[in-house]
Amino acid sequence: MEKIRGFEIAKGFEDKGINLPVRKTKYSAGYDIEAAEDVTIPSFRKGMAPTLVKTGLKVYMQNDEVVLLYNRSSNPKKKGLIMANSVGVIDKDYYENPDNDGHFMFAFYNIKDEDIEIKKGECIGQAIFQKYYVTDNDSAEGERIGGFGSTTK
Repeated sequence: MEKIRGFEIAKGFEDKGINLPVRKTKYSAGYDIEAAEDVTIPSFRKGMAPTLVKTGLKVYMQNDEVVLLYNRSSNPKKKGLIMANSVGVIDKDYYENPDNDGHFMFAFYNIKDEDIEIKKGECIGQAIFQKYYVTDNDSAEGERIGGFGSTTK
């Protein structure tokens, strides 16, 4: 069977009981993504780095598609969690990259006064597959050589 688009367990997470994402209703755009392990997200302090929440997942797609990672709509109000990058972008060539096998994570800040605990298996966000277009004069020929943040290298 030809692989068109979907999720797989990333290397190193094969025996961790990771659930593949699902849509909860037939008209949902997003696939619900769960945390791969328990994690504490500390209350925000100026200058701190976001907390990366592991998913244990990688994603494959067609050449003209991208996967966008969005926060859960309830996270800011209920848990004080906001995504550091607003929307995560996963390109096709992130899949199985040599640095991390394409394992994607969510980058969160916690704007509450107290630390927030995320439990393994808790839904932390959603992933949406989307088609994208390029300009008439596009000439991109570079190739990804690594994982997180590698497109600027």
